[in-house]
Amino acid sequence: MSAALKEKLVRQALAEGFVACRICRPWDVPEVPERLQAFLAAGYHGQMGWMAERSHWRGDPAQLWPEARSVIMLAESYTPDEDPMAAVGMADRGAVSVYARGKDYHDLVKKRLKRLARWLIGEAQKDGDAAEVKVFVDTAPVPEKPLGQAAGLGWQGKHTNLVSRDWGNWAFLGSVFTTLELPADAPEFDHCGSCRSCLDACPTDAFPAPYQLDARRCISYLTIEYKGPVDNDLRAKMGNRIYGCDDCLAACPWNKFAVAASDIRYSAREGLVAPKLADLAALDDAGFRE
Repeated sequence: MSAALKEKLVRQALAEGFVACRICRPWDVPEVPERLQAFLAAGYHGQMGWMAERSHWRGDPAQLWPEARSVIMLAESYTPDEDPMAAVGMADRGAVSVYARGKDYHDLVKKRLKRLARWLIGEAQKDGDAAEVKVFVDTAPVPEKPLGQAAGLGWQGKHTNLVSRDWGNWAFLGSVFTTLELPADAPEFDHCGSCRSCLDACPTDAFPAPYQLDARRCISYLTIEYKGPVDNDLRAKMGNRIYGCDDCLAACPWNKFAVAASDIRYSAREGLVAPKLADLAALDDAGFRE
């Protein structure tokens, strides 16, 4: 039954708009605790104290929900229609990260995950099985990228993001934990080779080594998570990137296989592709949030 259910699950996930659906076990990422502790010990998490506070869960997904027996990992494409680097360097304009130009991905991905989870419960009931589920999309201490690699969605590239030979690296990740025993997929292996495109593209040298990220030098962290004055030696390197940064993602050669965004609502909203800096500077807090 589980093999047949898995086949139907993958078809349903693709019909929902996901570009890929793979399965692993919660305990299939034994390397995560050591890697996470090394990251925290080096201080690479900066002010993101929640990464240390919840490391016992992020380091071991099986602890997050001990009853779970399978993790359904899903990728949803948000490949931009326009050149993501076109605004970089424009003196009077701001560069906004591709993911933040459209509708909030948390809302879109979570709704799709919930529909898929409800469908899975219903299908399991048809076969006389009771299924419990929990859905996650970037709002809980789930190591999505290692789980994605363990499930075969892709591999963690040298920029630490997930990369796929089928859809590049422009994708959001979501997961469905379930008590169902579903056949696991084979993990994906590294296909970066000798390429350094993402590392060399970073304006602030935020990669101490391949596969390692120091958030304290990452423009995405500095413009979104960080509270306080940016170090003098980093200010000029940030250029006009005012909310996030796409340089390492845009540089990945595997994007030649990128697929169109799953949802038209990921398309950039008016005014967020190279917005005028003068207009943004005049916003009050309510205007910024809108």
